[in-house]
Amino acid sequence: MNKKIPLIVVAGPTASGKTSLGVELAKRLKGEVVSADSMQIYKGMDIASAMPTEEEMQGVPHHMLSFLSQGERYSVAAYCEQANRCISDIVSRGRQPIIVGGTGLYISSLVDNIEFTQEATDLELREKLNKRLETEGAAALLEELRVVDPESAARLHENDTKRILRALELYYQTGVTITEQTRLSRLNGSPYNPLIIGLNAHEREYLYERINRRVSIMAENGLVDEARRCLDENKATAAQAIGHKELMPYFRGEMTLYEALDNLRMQTRRYAKRQLTWLRRDDRVNWIFIDEYADFGSLADYAHSLCEKFLEEGGQMNCHPKKVKELI
Repeated sequence: MNKKIPLIVVAGPTASGKTSLGVELAKRLKGEVVSADSMQIYKGMDIASAMPTEEEMQGVPHHMLSFLSQGERYSVAAYCEQANRCISDIVSRGRQPIIVGGTGLYISSLVDNIEFTQEATDLELREKLNKRLETEGAAALLEELRVVDPESAARLHENDTKRILRALELYYQTGVTITEQTRLSRLNGSPYNPLIIGLNAHEREYLYERINRRVSIMAENGLVDEARRCLDENKATAAQAIGHKELMPYFRGEMTLYEALDNLRMQTRRYAKRQLTWLRRDDRVNWIFIDEYADFGSLADYAHSLCEKFLEEGGQMNCHPKKVKELI
C-alpha cells in the first residue's frame, strides 16, 4: 500500500494566531506554508484579508497568496488543483507542507481529496439565478437550497451568496447535489494523512477581544483607503469581503466611521463563529486553546510536540485527538 503524504494543517477562526503558529512550525520542521484562505488569494486586499507581511513570514516560503485579480472567478476545485501542485513541489524538495488558513471548505476539500464535477457554465441559468438573487434575496435562495440539499444549506450563511448560487447552479445543471458529489468523490480516497491542529479559546470573550483589537489595527493600517479603492473599481470580490462591505454604508454617508467599524467587529465575530462551527464537525481536529497558555512559545512547543510525534511515525499514524495525546 502506498504511503500517504503527511500533511500538517493549522486551522481556526480569524485572529486566533494561525499565521504565527504556521510560521513557527515551518521554521522548526523545515516546512513551507500553503495558504487556505479564500480572500488572501486576491491582490490588493492585504489589510482586509490579514495577509501576512514579509516580517510575519520570517523568511518562510508561503504559497497561494495574492496571485489573483479581484475580478477573476475562482472555485474550490481550482484551489485544490493548485494547492495539490504546491504540495507535490514542496514534498519533492524534501520539505514539509503546512496548510494554514480559516476557509474550512478549502481545507476539507483538499485533505479529503474532494473531486468537483467541472460542468460547462450555463450562462442562461447563471443569469437567471443572479436575477433571482437581486429580486428575491439570498435568504429565499438559501431556503430553496435547503429543500434539495439540506446538508449544504446548513453549512452556508445567507451572506455567502457565491456558494449558494454555485450549489443551486450545480444541482439544476446536473441533478446531483454538492453533498452527494462530495460523498461519491470521497470513495476515491485521499493521498494525504492530515494532522489537523485547530486553534480556539475556552472563553469566547478572549477571542472576541483579539478580533476587536485586530479590526482597530486594520483601521490604523489603512483599511478605509483600501476598501474605498477596491469598491471604486466595482469589483464583486471586494463587495463580498469582510472588511470592505461593512464600510459601504460609511462611504454612502449612511453611518459614521465609528459605527461602520463597530459593525465590522460584530460581523467578524459572527464569521469566527461560523469558522468554528465548520471545524467542530471534523472529529480529527486536535484543539489547542490559546487562552490556556501564558505565552506563544509554550503554545508553539505543544503544537510542535504533536507534529514531531506525527512525523516520527512517518506521518501515517491515526491522527484522532485521543490517539495523538496518548503518544506525547
